[in-house]
Amino acid sequence: MAPVLTSPLVSTQWLADHIGADELVVLDASVHTVGVGFETTWLPGREAHEQRGHVPGARFADLIDDFSAPDADVPFTRPGAERFEAAAAQLGVTNTSTVVVYDDSVGEWSARLWWIFRSFGFDSVAVLDGGFPKWRDEGRPVRVGALRTPAGPTDPDAGAFLAGEERALWADHDRVTRAVSGEEPASLVFAAPWAALGGDHPPIVPGSTPITADTLVNPETNAYLRGAELEKAFAAVIGADEIVTYCGVGSAACVDALALTVLGHDRVKVYDGSLADWWQHEQLAS
Repeated sequence: MAPVLTSPLVSTQWLADHIGADELVVLDASVHTVGVGFETTWLPGREAHEQRGHVPGARFADLIDDFSAPDADVPFTRPGAERFEAAAAQLGVTNTSTVVVYDDSVGEWSARLWWIFRSFGFDSVAVLDGGFPKWRDEGRPVRVGALRTPAGPTDPDAGAFLAGEERALWADHDRVTRAVSGEEPASLVFAAPWAALGGDHPPIVPGSTPITADTLVNPETNAYLRGAELEKAFAAVIGADEIVTYCGVGSAACVDALALTVLGHDRVKVYDGSLADWWQHEQLAS
């Protein structure tokens, strides 16, 4: 039987206690960023996963290619259902799996993959609180090298992995425009650390409240804030009926979305494409 999740986050101790459990799939979704602003490029974290180590048994999930739409206008556009199903199944995920996702930074990439899973109706998924940095710093076991087990479902009798009906967890340019105009109100939350935008960039979406992803984790442990600290971070927007989070490409935005979910806010959307999409539309309009 797969381990049961009770929260969008699991602790390093929880994962240590359940490693090797039937139908537990652990995924490393790390992405490495080079440059800032319009000079930013992204690289899969596979090399670090294999050469610097990973949680034992973890498989590498490629957010850049496998879990994004190919040939999209902006990076990290969410995949369609068929592409998502194929990518998840290739990593051994079945409809009865429990999935735990982590990355080797502040959690934006694991939160992104977590949001994608949830958007396709898969709820048995959680993010490792503190990610690989916390796991490693606590002296927990680390494995080096590629996973030796073959790709694909770990249970040959499990059949194909099927996505559920896509949920309304994403916002697009039109939705954000309606929020800006007041036609369909929503609190807009900007989640990217300011330094990631570089020094010369167009304005962010008007009316936004900056609540950057790096302020939602404890700098010493890399774990999410909890309770009153987390509520205080979102005090300016927590009362809104709907909240739309965004960043540069829709990754850090998922940290804010996860944190809001932890606080119990059930009307949160992530602006897929985020500023990459917003600025593209603004350029076309000018």
